[in-house]
Amino acid sequence: MTATGARRGVASGLVFLLGAAVFLNYVDRGAIGIAAPLMKSELRLSEEAYGLVFSAFFWIYAPVQMFAGWLCDRFSVYKLMAAGILLWAGSTFLMGFAGGFASLLVLRIMLGVGESISFPGSSKIIARHVPPERRGMANAAVAAGIALGPAAGTLAGGLILGTWGWQAIFFTFGVVTLVWLLPWRRTVRALPTTGYHDEGQRVPVGLLLSKWPLWSMSIVHALGNYCFYFLLAWLPLFLTRSRGFGIGEMTMLATLGYTVQGACALGYGHFSDWWTRSGRSEAACRRWMMVASQLLAAGAILGLAFAHSAVAIGILLCLAGAASASLSLNIYAVAQMFAGPRASGTWVGVQNAIGNLSGIVGPIVTGIVVQRAGYDSAFVLTAAIAAFGAAWWALAVPRIEQVDLGEEQLRHS
Repeated sequence: MTATGARRGVASGLVFLLGAAVFLNYVDRGAIGIAAPLMKSELRLSEEAYGLVFSAFFWIYAPVQMFAGWLCDRFSVYKLMAAGILLWAGSTFLMGFAGGFASLLVLRIMLGVGESISFPGSSKIIARHVPPERRGMANAAVAAGIALGPAAGTLAGGLILGTWGWQAIFFTFGVVTLVWLLPWRRTVRALPTTGYHDEGQRVPVGLLLSKWPLWSMSIVHALGNYCFYFLLAWLPLFLTRSRGFGIGEMTMLATLGYTVQGACALGYGHFSDWWTRSGRSEAACRRWMMVASQLLAAGAILGLAFAHSAVAIGILLCLAGAASASLSLNIYAVAQMFAGPRASGTWVGVQNAIGNLSGIVGPIVTGIVVQRAGYDSAFVLTAAIAAFGAAWWALAVPRIEQVDLGEEQLRHS
């Protein structure tokens, strides 16, 4: 095998493991939603208390993103990924011992610290090792992990919940996540130690914060995340409490939507790479994919407010999954296009920090709305936010191209 072929093979192994890491990320962070139908009553959590516990993950996860991204651009991103997974796997496992609101709160915060490395680290590695014409499928691996994590987590967690109880969900998921460290260590050892095309002066956070593209992407990231986290946090409770489905039916319906999301992510990645290789504008492709997907998300979420049959809900969840797949693929691919290899870790760290503020605010707002006005009102509000996200992609995200981080600016920053 040639040196180029060997390097490409190692890069492919890295991308596969990054997708697996994000898969486990969403399995573990979503475990509380799967456990909620039994855990809430056993631990005597109100709707507002549950929303607070779910959002606690984001209290630290969101702001720490900026520091995590900064670390990724300056230290070994491979070691940082391993340390983060070790921490979040341990936090997940310990949630099985939680005895009430306080312990759940602390462990969700610890989980947020561990998982904060995932997206800055993944974007840094993709920008470093993957060329533009393969960027779609590399980010599709991450996007598929975002979708298939909740799908597999909901399916496995629902089966565990019905047989062994909510504690066993956390024990099982925590142990499985630890296994990821074994192939990661072997793959990283095979990497070359020199020759990265992003070597050079690091980009200060302050310089990036002066760029409107970063702010515009951070805002639209928050708008998209609000919709995704709304379904991740509240779908199991909505299906069981508001629509009267059993745990088994809830598990199948939620898993269906996430499975479609994962399949669409891979399809979108293949399509966007084909588009780019053909000489067409990658920027235009990604922008208008996002406009269309946000409108689709708005329609699907609004429809759920009025749907009652399993067939109608299943179809709408598939449409919502297809829309979410585009978000999880393009939000990071566009960030990598704006930042370039040298600044991608810091850029995605800042963008994810602001983008995940909706994970703090959203579950609390939804808990209040559900408790006072019912689930239907919460779905209408979320649909309106998705529609606003479509308008933002069309009008407020500037021309998608690498921002100017010239040496003159760096010398004076």
